[in-house]
Amino acid sequence: MNLAAASSIARRELRGGLGAFRIFLACLALGVAAIAAVGTVRSSIEAGLAREGAALLGGDAALEFTYRFASAAELDWMDRVADRRSEVVDFRSMAVVPAADGTGAAGRALTQVKGIDDLYPLVGAVGLDPAIPLAEALADRDGLPGAVMQPILAQRLQLRPGDVFRLGDQDFRLSALLLREPDNVGTGFALGPRTIVRTNALRASGLLAPGTLFETQYRLDLPAGTDLALAEAEAKRRFGDSGLHWRDARDGAPGVSSFVDRMGAFMVLVGLAGLAVGGVGVSAAVRAYLGRKTPVIATLRTLGATRGTIFAAYLIQIGALTLLGVALGLLLGAGLPILFSGLIQARLPVPAVFAVYPAPLAEAALYGLLTALVFALWPLARAAELRAAALFRESTGQSRGRPARGYLALIALLGAVLVGSAVYLSGVTMLALYTAGGILGVLAVLWLAAQAVRLGARRAARLPFARGRPVLRLALGAIGGPSEEAGSVMLSLGLGLAVLASVGQIDANLRGAIVRELPAVAPAYFFVDIQRDQMPEFRRLVESDPAVDRLEAAPMLRGIITRINGRPAREVAGDHWVLRGDRGVTYSARPPGNARITAGSWWPADYDGPPQVSFAAEPAAEMGLKLGDSLTINILGREITAEITSFREVDFSDAGIGFVLSLNPGALAGAPHSFISTVYAPAEAEAGILRRVGDAFPNVTAIRVRDAIDTVSQLLGGLASAISWAAAATLLTGFVVLIGAAAAGERARVYEAAVLKTLGATRPGILTSFALRSVLLGSAAGAVALLAGIGAGWGVSRFVLDIGYRVDWGSALGILAGGVFATMLAGLAFAWRPLAARPARVLRSAE
Repeated sequence: MNLAAASSIARRELRGGLGAFRIFLACLALGVAAIAAVGTVRSSIEAGLAREGAALLGGDAALEFTYRFASAAELDWMDRVADRRSEVVDFRSMAVVPAADGTGAAGRALTQVKGIDDLYPLVGAVGLDPAIPLAEALADRDGLPGAVMQPILAQRLQLRPGDVFRLGDQDFRLSALLLREPDNVGTGFALGPRTIVRTNALRASGLLAPGTLFETQYRLDLPAGTDLALAEAEAKRRFGDSGLHWRDARDGAPGVSSFVDRMGAFMVLVGLAGLAVGGVGVSAAVRAYLGRKTPVIATLRTLGATRGTIFAAYLIQIGALTLLGVALGLLLGAGLPILFSGLIQARLPVPAVFAVYPAPLAEAALYGLLTALVFALWPLARAAELRAAALFRESTGQSRGRPARGYLALIALLGAVLVGSAVYLSGVTMLALYTAGGILGVLAVLWLAAQAVRLGARRAARLPFARGRPVLRLALGAIGGPSEEAGSVMLSLGLGLAVLASVGQIDANLRGAIVRELPAVAPAYFFVDIQRDQMPEFRRLVESDPAVDRLEAAPMLRGIITRINGRPAREVAGDHWVLRGDRGVTYSARPPGNARITAGSWWPADYDGPPQVSFAAEPAAEMGLKLGDSLTINILGREITAEITSFREVDFSDAGIGFVLSLNPGALAGAPHSFISTVYAPAEAEAGILRRVGDAFPNVTAIRVRDAIDTVSQLLGGLASAISWAAAATLLTGFVVLIGAAAAGERARVYEAAVLKTLGATRPGILTSFALRSVLLGSAAGAVALLAGIGAGWGVSRFVLDIGYRVDWGSALGILAGGVFATMLAGLAFAWRPLAARPARVLRSAE
């Protein structure tokens, strides 16, 4: 190999301009830009969360407790390590507007209540309308404590500043509207709009009675230079077994950070699918360019150039153009998020710092370089095998067949590096492997389908039904001919449509599981915080309503599994979802009516021995639990160790009452708690049930299941939109590749049209033949993509989302129609020049 000669040849070739590589550059730049843009937005959000960590959290660190206030020892430790400490109580309740006549209520709505002290917020500022200090807004006026609430809740209740509303048994005066809550992201998912009051004003409300569902958070303003990791270790050493949960400014919104990471990784994988589509375009562009360089390559071989020199010369050219395409993609991927940062930030519920971040750009560049090399090496290797004899006979280009084994090994190695990089950098190992396998599988199926289409077209052209139909025979003959148009169209369009079809099926089934299937069996309301002495009257009141179909109720506590068989729970079962925070705990003397014991036995109704627990069967199997294991559960700061004596099926999908943990009644004797109840009734009866329960039990909170479903559906809608945009970028890349394939075949179509005109074909007939060719190829690509999308949708729905699956034929047929239309549009766009060419000039130049 002569590198100097190869470099000289490459430099001279590149002087001819980049016109032949427009599609090459567009495909590579689009794929890299999509991945770089997703990574830039993700890094911008991560930077915003890091910068605003203390403000999102409400302090440098926070200690959280479930359904209890901190003990004297815990408060004493906080006061010793912190300069300031602020207490926040968070819970759900019903905001009620009393009727003018003093009887009943004029309106009520679910709200997320935050009880605060005088130091709130330690970091950041609350924005109010009118712009008054928070302390003034919450002060007593005319004998009533003040409150602020979000505008959407005030509008729902038709309240204005100065009006009175009620939380539990306590009246409040609305002083201002809450426009900005500095720690709103760090407080987690909320089903209702926010209301802020002073905790002291809630003492007479009956909403913070023992056993009610609330959380406390103690925000700490730590001295400068405090080592947060050491402070966390000390807190967990002292109080780790009391149900304490530590958070600090290093990750002020962990749930959001985790979601952003997972979502960003998933979208990068979708972007990789788009880059794979671009890789098909890269391969086609390189193949077409080298095909036009056949005389040059043959001449060089005649003059003594070796295979290695030829390969190096064109590899240098492709490498230089790859760097240019990657640079363009990085410029777009980094610049567009910054350019549209205002629009993006307005749609984000979290802060973001938009800037140029090297890490996501380096990741996108790595993917782009590896993809370009993987897809360009095959045609480069085939070009290197071209013999000098090609100069002296008519040749269509490169040698056919597979490259040498060394090239194949190099392609395989680079492909493995690309997949390994995606697996390592995405952080979602199995999903990345499944994605890579899916892309390779779809490409293989599309290639096989392309060969089948070509073979089928050749055979169909000879069948009797094609006789007498010259337009059809021309289309079939072109598809089955020696050109590689069928392969390019099938691969580029098929993979893009497969990604879009998969996203469409997943989105439809996810929405269907929540919006269509769940309401058919879901209760109308969840009622929480029903006190034990209220339960008999609550049951009588609800069951006396003829519209109520069914009422279910159970005692409700919350507990954290801290140990399994005496060892820390996470050491035994890892990061299972049951161990992430607190879980619902109930007790029952007899098995619930809808429970099916799968192993072991329930305790006797009069059992009064050591604590026993029945565990949900599916998560137990995932955690490796077995009968006889012991669980240590922290409930309200008290450690209870119970033996697993049975496993039972628990169906969480019907929105009914379901508990992972159910203990014998004696194990929880004396523990303060409340009851939870579900009421099943038709939609038209919901308002009446809510009114009667709210008037009789002001402390009881009602959660309308359909509202909760709507809230989740909105979140999923935003998620689906983001994924759809990423899939649309993949489809756009596929369309660019289609244009490249059509453009590459334009010269052949000019010659074909000239011959057909000479033989008497009309322009409409030729145009119809071109259109029919595009329709047939688009239909074939769409059909394969449809099958791949249905298969991928089924796999993700079944094994990742764990939901039922049903083919959404509307989306599926839309994808198929889109494939046909896109192929026809690309084909016809490059049909006008062949139709306009004069046969004599074309045929004379071909002599």
